[in-house]
Amino acid sequence: QVHLVESGGGLVQAGGSLRLSCAASGRTFSSYGMGWFRQAPGKEREFVAAISSSGVRTYYVDSVKGRFTVSRDNAKHTVYLQMNSLKPDDTAVYYCALAISADYINEPEGGYVYWGPGNQVNVSS
Repeated sequence: QVHLVESGGGLVQAGGSLRLSCAASGRTFSSYGMGWFRQAPGKEREFVAAISSSGVRTYYVDSVKGRFTVSRDNAKHTVYLQMNSLKPDDTAVYYCALAISADYINEPEGGYVYWGPGNQVNVSS
């Protein structure tokens, strides 16, 4: 069993920054890729970013490239999502998820087996 808990969300003005954290417990965190997803009101959940177990490989959805950075600290069992130049369209509940393998950093949700409860991010215009 794996427990994931996101933190760091909140309200920020457009152009501002937030850093989300996702703390993991219950399994060898460093052996698995991690992903970030988000769900805006009235929309389906979408992939945002992912990072391989070692942190060497990352992947981003086009809409956040150049603005968001995913990273991880395996010693702290934590993955981060640094979000800069935030836009109102980034408003959503953000979820972290544990992947099925070390190098899985793909978009499909089926490749992620454990999920956090989500953390709200609101970007005002």
